[in-house]
Amino acid sequence: MTKGSATASERSAATGGVHHVAIAVRDLGAVEAFYRDVLGLPILRRWPMPDDETRDRSVWCDLGGGTFLALERAADGEVARDGAAVDRQHGYLMMALRITDGARADWEARLAAAGVAIVHRTAYTLYVADPEGNQVGLSHWPDAATDPGSQARG
Repeated sequence: MTKGSATASERSAATGGVHHVAIAVRDLGAVEAFYRDVLGLPILRRWPMPDDETRDRSVWCDLGGGTFLALERAADGEVARDGAAVDRQHGYLMMALRITDGARADWEARLAAAGVAIVHRTAYTLYVADPEGNQVGLSHWPDAATDPGSQARG
């Protein structure tokens, strides 16, 4: 099927994009600071713990366009002692945030200034990890990097 040839029924069944991404975290404060301060995501709202309203159970970060990232405090036992998720083969793999290819160099500088290593890069995406090892992509697909040399570094 070519673009634009979908029937009305097929169009109504299509998703409207990402609504939200939720990840369970051990240290909600550290992970919130990463997404807020390093990646610049504004905080939309906080949900308190049911038994202690002075502590957050969940923090929602604005991803733009009505989409949000829900950082959820992990319950005891949901994360292995070494900090890895109990089963990394199921559940969260990564989240990709949209950037422009023209902003790629600025993002590389911002990440370096924050001490955040770029763990992998392609012509379209920079990959980093948050403080708990969750992979985050900064992607400008389908536009390839305007500075091909930036793909070769790191």
